Amino acid sequence: MTTPLSSSSAASANGQGTAPLPDAAARRLPRATASSGGDPSGPARPDGRFPLAGLVVLSVAVFLSITAETLPMGLLPQMSADLAVTESQVGLLVTVFAFTVVVTATPVMALTSRVARRRLLLAVVVVLGLANGVTALLPDYGWIVAVRVLGGMAHGVFWSLVAAYAARLVTPERIGTAVSITLAGGSMAFVAGVPVATFAGQLVGWRWVFAVIGVLLLACAVLIVLVLPPVAATPRAATDTAGDRGAPRDRTLLPVLVLCAGVAAAIVGHYVLYTYIVPFLTAELGVPDSQISLWLLGYGVAGLLGLALSGTVLARRPLRGIVVVAAAMALGLVVLATGLGGTLGTVLAFGLWAVGFGALPPMLQTRMLTTSSDAMRDIASAFYTSAFNIGIGGGALVGSLILAGGGLAALPWSYLLLLLIGVGCVVVSAVLAARRRA
Repeated sequence: MTTPLSSSSAASANGQGTAPLPDAAARRLPRATASSGGDPSGPARPDGRFPLAGLVVLSVAVFLSITAETLPMGLLPQMSADLAVTESQVGLLVTVFAFTVVVTATPVMALTSRVARRRLLLAVVVVLGLANGVTALLPDYGWIVAVRVLGGMAHGVFWSLVAAYAARLVTPERIGTAVSITLAGGSMAFVAGVPVATFAGQLVGWRWVFAVIGVLLLACAVLIVLVLPPVAATPRAATDTAGDRGAPRDRTLLPVLVLCAGVAAAIVGHYVLYTYIVPFLTAELGVPDSQISLWLLGYGVAGLLGLALSGTVLARRPLRGIVVVAAAMALGLVVLATGLGGTLGTVLAFGLWAVGFGALPPMLQTRMLTTSSDAMRDIASAFYTSAFNIGIGGGALVGSLILAGGGLAALPWSYLLLLLIGVGCVVVSAVLAARRRA
């Protein structure tokens, strides 16, 4: 799911970024120094050993962070009754969380660019753990909203760090595999974490669920200290992305921004349909209510298959993989929209869409990491995080407008259009990146 880093993306950390480096030099990750704010022990260096234990710790952290973000969705009735607010107000806790990520991820990452990466990752995981633990104790909805804002800030920094951190633990040609392992925790959160948390909330109450997630996040922080190798902070050239003090702007900034625009378009398209997947399945595809949970479980399992493909078969050529996966998803969406192939065709198309979307986000993130210079990688990850969350929130809003104007039948066609726009942006980004390398 990845290609070797370009010479421009491996520019030296002295901020000049003039001549391209040889391939061998481009494959070396920067060492931590006192000026870079790295950990005293120095960064992890790709030395031929695959850092599986460290990547599993990152994956566990991803699993817990996604579960924590979406907890209110599965605990709406219990939280609504206990806090004496409407279920829609409880649902807003997820919206507030996501909106905070969009607004704060990039500026907070810029402000913390000199902080050692493991130290920063440890801090945000601790904040997430404390935020969930405190939520379990608060009696008032307003205070819970305030704590969710704090958690959203930490979550935005976490997601801006985690994929870039995984990428720095391995050689460029193994970034795709590393990112897929790390992001597997997110897929597992939707397949297992959220359903288990919902079931536990029904048994012991929502406060105990938040408390347990908080404790598990703090335990994960301990694992970060014990298992995760340190990496260097962002090189000083990262400040050049803003062009301040007369410094040249990072040459990979425009390709990264175009790529993130494509991410936002593709994710908006996905949530245009996925937000209304239950009524679409029942009203448009004729799926009985009793089978909805089975279809959604199948979607999650198929998504895990797509994630596995993104880290293996499609790992070495992420751009080609993105185009192939998008084409497969487009075929599935056309079949779902038209009903071609009858019941069997519908089932296969639904599975094709699920496998495709399981593979697409990790490949997009890997493409972003290999497009960005190392100096800008953390800020680029913040851009990606904001674009993804814009897609989640924007997809639900755009989907509601399309639903009101064109009905359920218009949703897959809208998704198809936005997906093609997103892939087009990815291709344009690749062209721009190639020109800047030349």
